[in-house]
Amino acid sequence: MKDVPTINVDRGPIPFSERIYLGPIVKGLAVTLRHFLRNLFGHRDVATIQYPEVKRQYSERLRGRHILTTKEDGSLRCVACFMCETACPADCITIVAEEDPEATVEWEKKAALYEIDLLRCVFCGYCVDACPKEAIIMSRQHEMAFGAREEAVVGIDELRQKGPIEDQDLGYRPYF
Repeated sequence: MKDVPTINVDRGPIPFSERIYLGPIVKGLAVTLRHFLRNLFGHRDVATIQYPEVKRQYSERLRGRHILTTKEDGSLRCVACFMCETACPADCITIVAEEDPEATVEWEKKAALYEIDLLRCVFCGYCVDACPKEAIIMSRQHEMAFGAREEAVVGIDELRQKGPIEDQDLGYRPYF
């Protein structure tokens, strides 16, 4: 193989102003100051909103907090078929079944325990799709704050439908 000559290029000394990066630092600070002043004095093209007073508009199909629907007599529609628990990719639903003494069919079950861990839930809506009785639906309520992890595990009492379903702000339901 031939010897290929190596060429060394000397760049020369770097000026002091380039060594301390003064120009780029000043440009970056100018951009930051410009955005700060724009947000401070409230121009129209500001991305920040005043959250508690102003809320963003979300899609009608927003998947928010879960609701366990009830029958006309006030009992849960859930027959403890475990379809939602099986379909859940985050494994955040826990169901314990028991026999329903007031059932019209002698072998019908009901949920003795129905819990959803909202910190593990990814709000995908698979549980709503899997439910054959439309016992679980999703509302558009997405603002949830918890002080402790135990508060994020909600049971039947917190999930139960409160009032007529028409009065609820419902989000994703596959058949509507």
